[in-house]
Amino acid sequence: MTGALIVHRSGPSVTVQDLGRPGNMVFGLSPGGAADRHAFIEGTVLLGQSLDCAALEMAGFGGEFEATSDIRIAMTGAPMLARLDGQRLVWNASHTMQAGQRLTIGAASSGIYGYLHIGGGIACPPFLGSRATHLAGGIGKPLCPNEQLPLGPDLKPDFVGQLLSVIDRFSGGTLRVLPSVQTDRFSAATRARFEATRFTRTPRGNRQGAELQFEGEAFVSDAQLTILSETMVAGDIQMTGAGEPFVLLPECQTTGGYPRIGTILPDDLPLVAQAVPGVSLKFRFVTHEEALAHHRPTETLRADLTRKLQPLLRDPRDIRDLLSYQLVSGAITGWD
Repeated sequence: MTGALIVHRSGPSVTVQDLGRPGNMVFGLSPGGAADRHAFIEGTVLLGQSLDCAALEMAGFGGEFEATSDIRIAMTGAPMLARLDGQRLVWNASHTMQAGQRLTIGAASSGIYGYLHIGGGIACPPFLGSRATHLAGGIGKPLCPNEQLPLGPDLKPDFVGQLLSVIDRFSGGTLRVLPSVQTDRFSAATRARFEATRFTRTPRGNRQGAELQFEGEAFVSDAQLTILSETMVAGDIQMTGAGEPFVLLPECQTTGGYPRIGTILPDDLPLVAQAVPGVSLKFRFVTHEEALAHHRPTETLRADLTRKLQPLLRDPRDIRDLLSYQLVSGAITGWD
């Protein structure tokens, strides 16, 4: 019999997420899914389980959880203070959580979206081929206290104590952008100024998109009033009527009429999703050839991460540079 995860308390935006529902744009439903897809994939690697296993996405703050049976857990994405019965847990690692123990996850120290993965995944009923909550589409809702989430069968109960060292996605940086169908409607001077400008996120934003602010004159298209509504995708950078950029995220609308100066590569989109207000973001246009050369499809990324797994507790026999460690710091005499 599989167990359940009891939600004693949770942050205001804790939802069940997987990789979303691709293929439903024609019905007006964007794919949705984890805001930081890399973090979601990292969790499946730490637990050695399928990409179909849903996890909890915690926006800014986690909560307090209990399991009705022994389970494996892993935590990825925006680092948060996690304790199991008061004992601090390592982030980006997998652990054993025994029945009745209390897992508390606090506020994010950097970034926005943290993830709690469980062996076997959250087994709530799928809808349109996914268990992902899509708030903008009216599918699912944030978690509430006293909920019990069913868990799927854990196929690798003994695979635990794994650690991943991951690239920082929480401090901003330069994002690669592909030209969009309306890029040429912005003058060469405007595009050059766009690449040279430093942007930061405003507090206004959610899983649908992120508003950016900057200093200087607006980014105006010469033909922005003649654009008809057309298909939009996550990563598109819309310029509003005021000439301010708005980056679309997984729960974005499926059509829109604002001009798009470009589209952020999927590999770089987590940097926007995880950026808190004040974090610096810049953009750089790339060619399709360059984008393809740097793109890592889901299975490639998963394979790369799997090769980077390390044991959380290292065996001294496997540490090649053991003699470089300080092994006697804090030693005392037998009389102390």
